[in-house]
Amino acid sequence: MRNTTFFCLTSSLLIAGLVGCGPAATTSETKQDAAASSKSGGNTELQGKITIDGSSTVFPISEAAASQFQKLFPNVSVNVGVSGTGGGFKRFVKGETDISDASRPIDASEVDAAKENQVAFVELPVAYDGLTIVVHPSNDWVDKLTIDEIKKIYLASNAVKSWSEVRDGWPNRPIKAFAPGTDSGTFDYFKEVIAGKEGSLRSDMSTSEDDNVLVTGVSGSPNAIGFFGAAYYEENQDKIKAIPIVNPETQTAVFPDSKTIESGEYAPFSRPLFIYVNKKALTRPEIKRFVSFYLENASAMAKEVGYVALPSGVIDLAIENFKSRRTGTHYLTAEGEKRTGPVTEVYQPANLGVVK
Repeated sequence: MRNTTFFCLTSSLLIAGLVGCGPAATTSETKQDAAASSKSGGNTELQGKITIDGSSTVFPISEAAASQFQKLFPNVSVNVGVSGTGGGFKRFVKGETDISDASRPIDASEVDAAKENQVAFVELPVAYDGLTIVVHPSNDWVDKLTIDEIKKIYLASNAVKSWSEVRDGWPNRPIKAFAPGTDSGTFDYFKEVIAGKEGSLRSDMSTSEDDNVLVTGVSGSPNAIGFFGAAYYEENQDKIKAIPIVNPETQTAVFPDSKTIESGEYAPFSRPLFIYVNKKALTRPEIKRFVSFYLENASAMAKEVGYVALPSGVIDLAIENFKSRRTGTHYLTAEGEKRTGPVTEVYQPANLGVVK
């Protein structure tokens, strides 16, 4: 479990987000929660336990939500794990968790497993992330990276051993590659962009499901390179250095920040983040209240922990899907093929369906 101090919003930000900074669909129920909390120090009537597991990338948002929710409802226990997107889905599709954090959409095999176990789910995007490539702060030769250069470093088929093999003029120093573990959605996303469906990444990387371990590795190795979600870079800017990525279409080097991630200019590493909620769990009042709180404050919490807020229209649709208990995924066709594209195009009512 990560240190949560950085991610806890101040009380003033929380109350402001509850009554003024969230999307237009803020409910009177949540306003009442804020009022009750400010008067009594917390609503002690609501009780229960909420189990969340999955993506280490989404963890900062979910942990912030859990921390602030428990201030409102001190008798509700919210446990947030970090087993990686794939690891989280393995538990979720068996009905072992209430909510699964995910840094990629659920895939066809996971949908099949959920159906086999009679686990219906509601898919909810909560933020934008920019997968961030980082090096040691003493690295003064990497000014930017193209996708082809990243492939030289990470593809198994032609993984280079030294920086001088990546670009002429760079020093003859050994590359130390770090990466999230194979259960991570960040690993899956990176692999799909760099290696495609059939390719594979180099096998001599240092890997971990915990992005804090990757930060420690890169910050402790002068010749290192690694990647993870933007929030981990934001939290550790004094220890690591982010590298601009050359947009394949515009051929301009783009640094990951809120504007370039939201616009998609930081390509191809901008992506949405999700939570998946077990529909049956939503019959429990503590789950219903927590998910409502999470969605209505997702934008403020995403910004606080270093991610980017989704467009209000996407959050509004997520809230509507949650309220209506609309199950299924927007990211697979009825035949199980992946849908790709900006979240504003894919996360649309017409694309929501159950995979055959």
